[in-house]
Amino acid sequence: MFAIPFPPINPILFELGPLKVHWYGIAYVIGILLGWRYAIYLVRHYATSLKEQHFDDFITWLVIGIVAGGRLGHIAIYEFDYYLHHPLEILMTWKGGMSFYGGLVGVIISTLIYCKRHSINPLEFADVMAAATPIGLGLGRVANFINGELYGRVSDVPWAVEFPNAGGFARHPSQLYEALLEGLVLWGVLAFLWHRTNWHKAPGKITGLFLIGYAVSRFLVEYVREPDTVYYLISIPFTTGQLLALPLIGLGAFWLRCRKA
Repeated sequence: MFAIPFPPINPILFELGPLKVHWYGIAYVIGILLGWRYAIYLVRHYATSLKEQHFDDFITWLVIGIVAGGRLGHIAIYEFDYYLHHPLEILMTWKGGMSFYGGLVGVIISTLIYCKRHSINPLEFADVMAAATPIGLGLGRVANFINGELYGRVSDVPWAVEFPNAGGFARHPSQLYEALLEGLVLWGVLAFLWHRTNWHKAPGKITGLFLIGYAVSRFLVEYVREPDTVYYLISIPFTTGQLLALPLIGLGAFWLRCRKA
């Protein structure tokens, strides 16, 4: 079976003595910075009650929500038993192991607290955040590819990749599928609706579509991604990622129906 060799990319970008800077961490930093600048752009060029300073001050809250929520979510959902016996590795985020769903919960909590403290409309704030989030999601999936983790199922497609430590089989580069769908495509759809329609004038609509867009993308890619765990509901197999995506689709659809432009 033909397979594209995994590119010789070192997950460590550079080392300074004992300090190792990983591509994974760099992807998070760049994603947050680009998302922040895009959020500032939206606030600056569109009539909202938000101010640029709100997003300047929120960065620390955002980082805490993403890292703490994403890490704890991954541990609770995917590898609780492992980290129960290896607690010191909980802090080793540079090795990967972040959950979008946990990060989402962490960011929601950070957003609600921040907005309450500063008397900000949380729905309007969330829309700006949702419009910018695909930037970080896309870069994070590219970092997953560089780490050789979260790879796809065995496949004979011409672009299948032989990942290190993946059994020597050609597999779908599912991380890149997710980078395209959750990142570039979702960002493009939300940007079009923000810039070309009045969706941004109905707080909550952009957020609702973001939830649906991410969840549908994740649900579809799970069919070619190596599953963590498979559950059967009425004899129909669903992966953990698909089961977690279903509530987001429902929530996003409900939110869209309730919001009026």
